[in-house]
Amino acid sequence: MDEPGDEDRFTAIYDACRQRVWAYAAARAGQQAADEAVSETFAVAWRRIRDVPEPPLPWLLGVARNVLRDSTRANRRWESSATRLPPGWTDPVEEDVAVLVTERMTLLRALATLDEDDRDLLILTAWQGLDQREAARVLGCAPTTLRVRLHRARKRLVRALDNVVNEARDGTSTGETAGSSRPHPTAHRPRVRIAGEEVR
Repeated sequence: MDEPGDEDRFTAIYDACRQRVWAYAAARAGQQAADEAVSETFAVAWRRIRDVPEPPLPWLLGVARNVLRDSTRANRRWESSATRLPPGWTDPVEEDVAVLVTERMTLLRALATLDEDDRDLLILTAWQGLDQREAARVLGCAPTTLRVRLHRARKRLVRALDNVVNEARDGTSTGETAGSSRPHPTAHRPRVRIAGEEVR
C-alpha cells in the first residue's frame, strides 16, 4: 500500500531526473531505445519508491544501465545515434563550424571503438557529470576501483583517438567511400576534457 507522500516524491524525482536519465540512455542506445528505457526505469522507481536513495540520480542511472544492458540494440546502435556530446568534452581552439563538426566526429568514432564498460564510465563522468563516488554507485564498484578504471579508460580513449586521426590522415577511415557526404574525422587529435581534465 502506498504511503502518503510517495506519489509526491516520485513526481519530484521524475521532474528532476527524467532528462538526465534520457540523455544517458540516448547516448547508449539511441532516442527510441531511450524513451523505452526511461519508461521502464521510472516504472521500477515507482515500484521501489521507498528504496530510492538521496540523491536519486545515480540509483536511477544504475537501473537504466541494467535495462539497456538487456537490449541487444544498445551497443550496435551507439555510434550512429550518439549525435550529441556534452559541451565539456571538447575544447576547440577555434569556433569554425567545420572544425567543430569534424572534431565531434573524431571523438564519436573513437568512443565507438571502446568496449561498453569504458564508454559507460566516460559517459557517466563526462556527459552526466557524476563525481567518482556517484559513478561508482551506478557501476556497482568501489570509488578506488573506479578511479583505476577511469584512468585506464582515458588512456584507451587517447589511443582510440590517435587511431582515428591516423586513419583520417591515411585516408583509410572505416566505412568511408569516395564522394561520401558524411563529415570526415579531423586529421589532428581534438582536445578533450573529461571530468574537467584534459585527456592526454
